[in-house]
Amino acid sequence: MTLMEANGSASQRRVQRLRCSMQNYDWGRFGRQSRVARLFSLNSGVDIDEAKPYAEFWMGTHNSGPSFVLQSFNNGESIGSESLGLSLNSWIAKDPGVLGDKVIQKWGVTLPFLFKVLSVSKALSIQAHPDKEFAGFLHKTRPDVFKDDNHKPEMALALTEFEALCGFISLKELKDVLQNVPEIVEVVGSVYANQVLTINHEDGEEKVKSVLRSIFTQLMSASKDVISKALSNLKSRLNQASLNDLRDHVLTHTSVRQLTDKEQLVLRLEKQYPADVGVLAAFLFNYVKLKPGEALYLGANELHAYLHGECIECMATSDNVVRAGLTPKSRDVQILCSMLTYKQGFPEILQGVPLNPYTRRYLPPFDEFEVDRCILPQGASVVFPAVPGPSVFVIMEGEGTMHASSFEDVVREGDVLFTPANTDISVRTASELHLYRAGVNSRFFQAS
Repeated sequence: MTLMEANGSASQRRVQRLRCSMQNYDWGRFGRQSRVARLFSLNSGVDIDEAKPYAEFWMGTHNSGPSFVLQSFNNGESIGSESLGLSLNSWIAKDPGVLGDKVIQKWGVTLPFLFKVLSVSKALSIQAHPDKEFAGFLHKTRPDVFKDDNHKPEMALALTEFEALCGFISLKELKDVLQNVPEIVEVVGSVYANQVLTINHEDGEEKVKSVLRSIFTQLMSASKDVISKALSNLKSRLNQASLNDLRDHVLTHTSVRQLTDKEQLVLRLEKQYPADVGVLAAFLFNYVKLKPGEALYLGANELHAYLHGECIECMATSDNVVRAGLTPKSRDVQILCSMLTYKQGFPEILQGVPLNPYTRRYLPPFDEFEVDRCILPQGASVVFPAVPGPSVFVIMEGEGTMHASSFEDVVREGDVLFTPANTDISVRTASELHLYRAGVNSRFFQAS
């Protein structure tokens, strides 16, 4: 007998509406400027506070921001806290079969992914997430900081134009930086800079990584006074260069040199985080600009920082973060520098694989999750075929009707729904409708 048979009939496993959590991190967008604020208000019935930053909308089972299964819901009306039922985690524990046999065999009685919406007004910290083994060590030794023992591979799918720093630039680009950004050489010293300038790919990948690790560690370990002076020099140099170029243009009618995208970004970051080493470090990272519908994935021990915009985010169920710059929070510079992969080169950008005229699927190289993006025009319908694992749907815009076995109801912006394994879902729109689905990576089921 399977776990599904042992834990009750399939007819009891209907779609469940969720009330979800929200995080007010200081980098979030304020009030109604934040999509997170609007979603949370519609989902919970809580009024938006225009004086607060709304950063992340969490849909899942993590203890830092759990979702709850609603006991009742009347066609989208506001919900008070008295209507909350069990946490999603507790509800799953009462009937594990909702996850599907293969998911339980791999991850146990827990939802393996965490689904989020992010509204980013200013840069998040320069950070990385530990791999599974190191996460276990950090949680055991510092449970007050590292709240769980899981790894956190993740993917960001742009809702708006979305900016991020991700991974280290190529060796050629790194040499160009050291030749054109003297402030970095001032901080790390000519010995470390010359190690980079004289190395080549012929010296081997490990040697290149070792040199990159050395210069990055030296930069991130510099004192605040040294960084403050270097950034003051950098601002003066870039501002003076702009003035000189403008003067030359007026006198000679020659073209004006525009600051590069990276130089403009660095000046912007310095306004957000004055005297922060992360501002200088940004020169060493790839500057990624996603268009709506493009996605970026990040493995364990990969350095990154989200900068601006709004996105859907999905990850393994974890909140482990090691920070080292662009943040007022505590930093773990030596841990971060020791754990990174130091992989160089521009990251892969996912465009999604079309499943039908309205839906694209984003498949990162991680078992825990995948994301579907569905844009339905008015009057259209779409089917999400049954899969062997659970799914979470969020309605981002519009209104329609969702149908499944033992469930048919109006869904609209702000609604979040949990669907058990082996559940067919169909949606028909009353207006243009935007929805996103997170589920276990379909490649996992194919491989197993």
